[in-house]
Formats: sequence, structure tokens, C-alpha cells
Amino acid sequence: MRLTPRELELLMHEVEQEDPIDFADLPFNEQELRELVANHLCEMADAMASFSEEDRRLTLLAVAAKLVLENLVLHVQLLRRHGLPLNEQTAALLSRLRKGDSDGA
Repeated sequence: MRLTPRELELLMHEVEQEDPIDFADLPFNEQELRELVANHLCEMADAMASFSEEDRRLTLLAVAAKLVLENLVLHVQLLRRHGLPLNEQTAALLSRLRKGDSDGA
């Protein structure tokens, strides 16, 4: 199924209703950023047209995991820079990760 950039933008907007993005004071237009990301992801999906279904799924999962990790790192860095405590979700996630590390050691 081919998804157009505009359809992806609409899906992004729906997801943001539940989990809004804090664009803070970025000097960019929010809608233009969404368009940029939607176009990039649709181009990426088109480039994977020759991939097997499993390879597409693995690639998208790897990309999503990298982005979630990058988002977590940036979030923690911002909180530290501003001397703010971690929110409950982030603290719980990091606590789970630390427990996993100590269990495997």
C-alpha cells in the first residue's frame, strides 16, 4: 500500500493529538517540518519497494528504534542542561534499563 506524504502528515497529526510535540521556540514552521519528514519517510519507503516484506519490516523497526533512542537521549540532555528532574516515564524507563544492566552483569 502506497501512502502519500499528505496522508502520512494527517496520520502524524492524529498521533500528535495523543502525544503532542513541543516545538518550543524552534525557528521553523511546524507544518513545514511535518511536510519535510513525511516526504523523507515516503521517499525512504519507496526506496524499499524491492525489499522483501520481512526486510522492510526489519528496516522500519531499526529506523524507529534509532529515532526513539535519539529522542530519549536528547530529552535527557535537555533536562540535564536546564537542571530539571526526569519525568516519571523517563525515570521509570531508565530505571528498568539499569536493572537490566545489573541483572546481566
